[in-house]
Amino acid sequence: MTIETVGVVGAGQMGNGIAHVLALAGYRVKLNDISRKALDTAIELIQRNMDRQLSRGRIAEAERDAALERISATMTLSDLGATDLVIEAATERETVKQAIFEDLTPHLRPHTILTSNTSSISITRLASRTDRPEKFMGFHFMNPVPVMQLVELIRGIATDEATYQSCLGVVEKLGKTAASAEDFPAFIVNRILMPMINEAVYTLYEGVGNVASIDSAMKLGTNHPMGPLELADFIGLDTCLAIMNVLHDGLADTKYRPCPLLTKYVEAGWLGRKTQRGFYDYRGEAPVPTR
Repeated sequence: MTIETVGVVGAGQMGNGIAHVLALAGYRVKLNDISRKALDTAIELIQRNMDRQLSRGRIAEAERDAALERISATMTLSDLGATDLVIEAATERETVKQAIFEDLTPHLRPHTILTSNTSSISITRLASRTDRPEKFMGFHFMNPVPVMQLVELIRGIATDEATYQSCLGVVEKLGKTAASAEDFPAFIVNRILMPMINEAVYTLYEGVGNVASIDSAMKLGTNHPMGPLELADFIGLDTCLAIMNVLHDGLADTKYRPCPLLTKYVEAGWLGRKTQRGFYDYRGEAPVPTR
């Protein structure tokens, strides 16, 4: 199926990045959110990020202008019903995602493909709450979307080959690389990444090292561009905890038990960069470790 129009549900960190790359690739994009402020902020951010790409010579002015014209914003979820592909990028809570799909499904055209940007939740289970499990799959972008080259494509148990090929075609048109993953908790990237971050938090919790020493050790000792605690703050500690809970619940293995310190930070509302405090305090001129 030829995909020309794409609906994106959620105008947050992931949603605006997804809308950005889709529009640059020539797709008409309808960006939806329940908050007008979130939509306005997303459009402003997309323009700023495209301006940055323009200043660095990565896109031409005409490309930027045409891409911005392809994006429209709406607070009405049913407006996405006329699109060829929907990418849900709402908060990482299964009940929220299920409610979105249940509200949207009656408005969809018969050929519309439904996908979720979930980083960990069962695609098969999400698909079962719709009228088209064969046209449903995981479409997991990495953050920040305009920069990161990988997209995980996850088939549910009912996903058909035509749906997979259509989504693969979108990934290729975006100039990104697809990794096919089976529908197991957290898929590939987060199945490997999140336990590493969780172990770094345990290392902090047990006093083996402080925030600065743990991050320095991993950056200089393993050549990671960011330390695991710095990366956790960038991702969002609430998201890290949610994924660890999915792994722990879904695989029933104690090695995936979330560190109590991670839980404590989330309970305190110290979620990382987005709240200005996490394993680092971002309220000053430079980030300062909180432990």
